[in-house]
Amino acid sequence: MFEIKKSDLAGRIGILHTNHGDVETPAYVPVVHPVRQSISPKKMREMGFDLIITNAYITLNNYREEAEKRGIHDIINYDGAVMTDSGGYQVLEYGRVDVEPKDMASFEKNIRTDIAIPLDRPTGYGLSKKKAKSYVDHTLKVSKETLEQSEKNGQIWVGPIQGGEHFDLVKRSTKTLVEDGFEMLALGSPVEFMESYEYKLLANMILTAKKQMPDSIPLHLFGAGHPMTIPLAVALGCDTFDSASYILYARKNRYIMDDVTSRLDEVSYFSCSCEVCTKHTPKELLSLESEEKVNKLALHNLFAIKAEVDRVKETIHEGRLWEYVLKKARSHPKLYETISVFTENFRYFADRTPRFKEKAVFLFSKEDQFRPEVTTFHALVRKFKCKKDTLVIVPDGTVRPFYLSKEYNDLKKKFVKKYDSVQFCQFNPFLGIIPLEISDMYPASHYVMPRIQYSQDEFSEFAKTWKAFFANNNFKTVYTANDEFLKHYTKLLPKKIKAISINR
Repeated sequence: MFEIKKSDLAGRIGILHTNHGDVETPAYVPVVHPVRQSISPKKMREMGFDLIITNAYITLNNYREEAEKRGIHDIINYDGAVMTDSGGYQVLEYGRVDVEPKDMASFEKNIRTDIAIPLDRPTGYGLSKKKAKSYVDHTLKVSKETLEQSEKNGQIWVGPIQGGEHFDLVKRSTKTLVEDGFEMLALGSPVEFMESYEYKLLANMILTAKKQMPDSIPLHLFGAGHPMTIPLAVALGCDTFDSASYILYARKNRYIMDDVTSRLDEVSYFSCSCEVCTKHTPKELLSLESEEKVNKLALHNLFAIKAEVDRVKETIHEGRLWEYVLKKARSHPKLYETISVFTENFRYFADRTPRFKEKAVFLFSKEDQFRPEVTTFHALVRKFKCKKDTLVIVPDGTVRPFYLSKEYNDLKKKFVKKYDSVQFCQFNPFLGIIPLEISDMYPASHYVMPRIQYSQDEFSEFAKTWKAFFANNNFKTVYTANDEFLKHYTKLLPKKIKAISINR
């Protein structure tokens, strides 16, 4: 059902197989009203959206037997894959709907939706722990009953994860749904998190769920559809995500850009090259009749969201998702708070990031000591052992690997008389110690960093590697370069080790 092609961090490019064709993930899933559409599903299909989501509850209230006869694809005039929300959003908004979960499940089966969601009870944001637990218990009960009554007809039933900010409930909800046999899961209640700018809370909620799931199960995120948050969601492991943001923003005269949403009357120039922005200036678009303006603005917003998803896919393909996520995180102070989620869970992301990549890693600031490729190299160095009693350690240079550099040849000549007893190493604040023998290992010879002075207090991973390296080896003498960063660590050497500056 789900096939992973390429991964980076917890994000992956994959193929979701459905009864109405394959869907490449990560995928933004536009919300389509089953009765009224500002942009036709047919147009969305032409734009490259192979999966859309519509509301089964609204479809039931407007079409009933006709929908069961014709099928949801005919009702909305769309020949790609269709996901249906069973009415959980209406439950969140109004407290209840006048249909039983088992009847809704039967309706979703009969309208032949490709990806179906049981009629759950969303917890939202701000519920007491006791109430949230009752909602989770109800959702788990009806979800299991729905799955048990479903037929093996190719439909994908999605297990809705609830619990909100109560992470123990999110954890239990996810674990139970996996055990019940759901082939796909969906994380509920993020809209209110994002409206409150609680991006870090959302990130931790996603990660809590992901840690309970096997990688073979795709994760859908309800209500996420802004270019600012899409890279975050993908990097954390969300494969699909739906939203009506494209039309909701348009109705408020809001124009979506890469990392901000602006009022149309505040935009002077269109930097976008979509079919709307290339034919209108901001003033021209603003002067259109209300309905036409909203429809065109919604179309641009849809193009903008799709462009962001494609950019994220490209960064996964190139192995640069870490760099892109940190870049996007700096677009908003509250989004910047999410960086700690990646640095504090670096082992989780390292396990899901390829060990070797075709491109060099870019290293900028202290956060990059926690990027997966770097932490993997640190782990390797912390196990490094040699039988030599002398260490020579110098800053890294521009020629890599170390053994091909002029610096190494000069050092070899300097220590020629005791060469067999010398362990040669380079260092930098990010990668820590780089032994000569593994200086060609990725990314020790595949990185680019600025030549600026870094503070040793900001590089905890360097300190851990330094300590482990000397604990694993029995050096009697250490020759160190006269480097400001290294001086701090030289002072921490055991007293039994003699430290000598190479330059004196």
